[in-house]
Amino acid sequence: MAVKKTYEEINEKIRRGKAVVVTAEEMIGIVEEKGYTKAAEEVDVVTTGTFGPMCSSGAFLNFGHSNPRIRMKRVWLNGVEAYSGIAAVDAYIGATQLPENDPENKVYPGKFVYGGGHVIHDLVARKMIRLEAVSYGTDCYPRKKIETMITLDDLNEAYLYNPRNAYQNYNCAVNLGNRTIYTYMGILKPNLGNASYSSAGQLSPLLNDPYYRTIGIGTRIFLGGGIGYVAWYGTQHHPNVPRAENGVPLGGAGTLAVIGDLKQMSPEWLVGASFIGYGASMYVGLGIPIPILDEEMVRYTAVKDEEILCPVVDYSEGYPYCKPIDLGYVNYRDLKSGKVTIRGKEVPTTPMSSYPRARKIAEILKEWIKSGRFELTQPVAPLPSADADIVFHSLPERNVNGYNGLR
Repeated sequence: MAVKKTYEEINEKIRRGKAVVVTAEEMIGIVEEKGYTKAAEEVDVVTTGTFGPMCSSGAFLNFGHSNPRIRMKRVWLNGVEAYSGIAAVDAYIGATQLPENDPENKVYPGKFVYGGGHVIHDLVARKMIRLEAVSYGTDCYPRKKIETMITLDDLNEAYLYNPRNAYQNYNCAVNLGNRTIYTYMGILKPNLGNASYSSAGQLSPLLNDPYYRTIGIGTRIFLGGGIGYVAWYGTQHHPNVPRAENGVPLGGAGTLAVIGDLKQMSPEWLVGASFIGYGASMYVGLGIPIPILDEEMVRYTAVKDEEILCPVVDYSEGYPYCKPIDLGYVNYRDLKSGKVTIRGKEVPTTPMSSYPRARKIAEILKEWIKSGRFELTQPVAPLPSADADIVFHSLPERNVNGYNGLR
């Protein structure tokens, strides 16, 4: 008889302390030992995790009102500007925002850049943050300037809201050029001097649910050390890409927009990052539980690193100028081994994400569920899947270097 389970059945087992919860890494061994059917009968939840740079991240902050009140036209936190075109004392600080005294331009090699991701990290670490704001003054908001020191606990609300996290797969970045280049994938040495990658592979959330059967809008997740939720599909969510027979996409594919209470989170799992020659970003820890509803979910959650392929992309020409160059694919087992073969050359690999931290996230989430602290949520709506009518748009070629018709 085919194994079928419901969210409520699994949650009831969680409440009674009877749920069998394993990490995606452990699920591989269980399937190898017992097979798909037995694994489906025995396992209730598989936990996943990823920890890597996720540039499309940031936080909504509400500072509360001063006396007299101010309508903040421009806001800076430790010298990093936050977007304040929302309301009087609301702002959004983006992880990649740079201070005005470091024009995003020449982030010189060897220079540390303090950006939005560092501000968020320092907020979560309960450090004092310098708040500066200016305004034009109105009858209802007469104040024109304020400078003060704040901490996260002084804010009324602070929500982490990340428009694009947890890429389902990603590039393996290389440099075919003859000079070192500085990118968001790290330093790429010339003439295939190294290969950079950024994914947890077999532990990565969307690679364990390739068609988004259980991960959807409303899914409760581990986010930044606290509890968060999938708010929407992420920007550049592009699920209808070529896929392998096991459903794993052969490119970026799905992404998630996620939200959570910043005050619950930890500086261990939200870490500001400075990339030489590129700028600022933030490392985000994210984990998602996957309910084993049937045998199909067992097959997805037992995916191995050697079964996950990612495209090799040249960042000296192919990436910045959108010129596809066929360099083939490599798998995550080889990437994690420290070397891959590209065009017949053995190339050392450099991870941008942390597999040990991804493993730790999956273990923490596993313990939360086993202890009854964390129950599963059934999505209120699905994410667009592989058959979705979604087209990935770029700027028209004729407008790339000039006015693009948008105001």
